[in-house]
Parts: sequence; structure tokens; C-alpha cells
Amino acid sequence: MKYDYIITGSGCAGLSLLYRMLIDPVLKSKKILVIDKSEKKQNDRTWCFWEEGKGIFEPVVTHEWQSLIFKTSDFTRQFDLEKYRYKMIQGKDFYEFVLSFAENFPNVTFKVENIVGIKSNKTEATVETEGGFYSAQFVFNSTALFNPEINTENSLLQHFTGWVIKTKAEVFNDKVGTLMDFTLDQKNGVTFMYVLPTSSTEALVEFTLFSKHILAKEEYEKSLKNYIQNDLQIADYEIKHTEFGVIPMSLAKFERSTDAWQRIVNIGTAGGYTKASSGYTFQFVQKNTEQIIKNLRAEINPNPQKSWSDKRYEWYDRTLLEVILSEKMEGKEIFATMFSKRSPEKILKFLGNESSLLDDIKIVSALPIKHFLIAGLKQIL
Repeated sequence: MKYDYIITGSGCAGLSLLYRMLIDPVLKSKKILVIDKSEKKQNDRTWCFWEEGKGIFEPVVTHEWQSLIFKTSDFTRQFDLEKYRYKMIQGKDFYEFVLSFAENFPNVTFKVENIVGIKSNKTEATVETEGGFYSAQFVFNSTALFNPEINTENSLLQHFTGWVIKTKAEVFNDKVGTLMDFTLDQKNGVTFMYVLPTSSTEALVEFTLFSKHILAKEEYEKSLKNYIQNDLQIADYEIKHTEFGVIPMSLAKFERSTDAWQRIVNIGTAGGYTKASSGYTFQFVQKNTEQIIKNLRAEINPNPQKSWSDKRYEWYDRTLLEVILSEKMEGKEIFATMFSKRSPEKILKFLGNESSLLDDIKIVSALPIKHFLIAGLKQIL
């Protein structure tokens, strides 16, 4: 069966692209197929990101913060954001929002099938599933079919367990979120907590690590219990929701396209839109899918080509990751140095790939030149 576009994978990237297609006056009538091995009904993800103003998914933003805290054993810095707002979207809300909107379009088909392979030729791309073959002008892929090899030599894993807790007493200030609390033991790698209150009695508390290996389930739970009791001083609470995730932070190259005709366009993590140095994904997926729509409307190849700016930020990410992987400097020390010496909003701008070259120089100059120069040269050579 033939379609105009096929989207393989109905997670953040796939549904973001679908929604943008359906709100576009030119593309909304295209024949679109979305294939995934399972239906998106679970609250399996929480995405946090920062942006200026209101984005297209503002209706499903759970909460936002104008004030954030960065904390280590040596100092605590609370800062108010001027242009940005730090936002949270829960997976279930996001899925329901896009899927309910898509129900209004008879030209959109959803199939729950296991994808076996994707191939292309000069005129079309074809998806093979256990149920059959489907062809389209372009396939937008967010599955792991074309992912590079991830190993302990070239990658760290960002792994985390988050609890949404509800307290009986009003203990949280929902106007202030903790972006990173590095007061934890760093024996297992880069280790910190997020605390993001959504009301005076409810918050997401997330134990996060950057390391080569995940931990036993009991280790995450033990750390969360200790932090809630000893650091937050909360004894009486219930766990409303639990989530676990693993995100690759890799020197391996995730290609935007893997076929000669560029009929297969990789999106999301598959296309390299998970930031290697931080693990943030949502805001980069939005920029990518927005550009894809612009290209489709202009009737040019939808796969965005890497700009000089894209390559610059990719080099920064790889350099920082190389420093951590080579153990020349601890991740805690890197982030603490930046947040103690530079404007937090400028740091977010830098981490969001929105800074000027002058801003970049100011941020990087706060860090030890020797370690980063050697790591940076290694990524060029």
C-alpha cells in the first residue's frame, strides 16, 4: 500500500512531526501512515526543556518554572530566568493530545505492527513489517534500526528513576525547581537529583546518573528514599507515579539519513537529536521537525542538512563527553564551574544550541583549557 509519508515510531519525534504536518495547511491532506509496535497509552515519559514564549505544545505543559536552583556541596545558586521558561510535559498528556487531534483526519492511518526493516530506491522508501509492505515518498524513522553501536568505549548512558510524590503537608514551592543537585555521592559517575514541584504538595523527584552502566533497581530506590527523607526532610508521602529511562550520550554518530537517495529521514534520537552532552531531546526534536515541515512545503528534500552551527555544537558536545569519558574532569566539576562563573541563562542558551560564538567563547573560557583543548582536537582528528 502506498502513502505520501510514513512515520515509523510514535514517540516524541514521530508524533511531533505528525502534529506539525496536520496543522500545516498544505500538508494536512497528505496520506500518512504511522507504524509502531505498540499503542501509546502509558505515561512512560516526562520531558523537560526550556524555551522562549509559548510553543505549539503549550496546551499540554504540566508546569513551568521561572526560577531554578543549581546546587553542589560547595555552593547553592538560585536564579530567575529572564527570557526562558523551564517546562515539563508528561508523556500521556502529549500522546492523548496528538492522537485525539489526528482522529479528525481520515487520511491518517495508524498500524500496530512490528517493523522488520526499511529500505529505499530512487523513487520511494518501503517499510517491511510482520504484517506486510508499505511504501511512501519519504519514511521518517525514529526506530533504532539504523542506530550505531553503543559501547562503554564511546558512550555514557543517562539513566534515571523518577518518582512523582504527593505529601500531606504543603512542603514545596512550585515556583522554584531544582535543575541539578550535585550534593550526592559521585562514586557511580555523574550523579544528581532533579526536584520539580508542580504544586505545594506534589513534585517530580528524579535520581539521574551519567555513567557507563545502569544500576540495580534497588539502588535508584534507595537513593530516592534517602534524598526525600534526609535532604527534603519529608517523611510522609505517597508515590503516585514511577518512571525509568535510559538515554544514550554517545560519541558514535547517529546519521540523519542512511540511504543514498535520502528517502529515509532519521528523526529523534535516531537522527542525533538527543543532545550528547546533556541528554535533552524534546526541544531539539521540535526544531528538527519544524525544519522538516519547511522543507516539505518548499518541495525540497525534507532531511535538514547540517549547518556550520550544527557542526559547531556537535563538536562542543563531543568534546565535553570526551573529557568525561577520559576521566580528565568529573561531570560535577564541569557543571559546577560553569554555573559558578557564568550567567545561568547564558549556559542554558549554550546548552540549547542558541548561543552566539562570543557567548560560546565566554562559557568555554570558564573551563580548564588544557583538558578541553586536547579533547577537542581529538574529535577533529
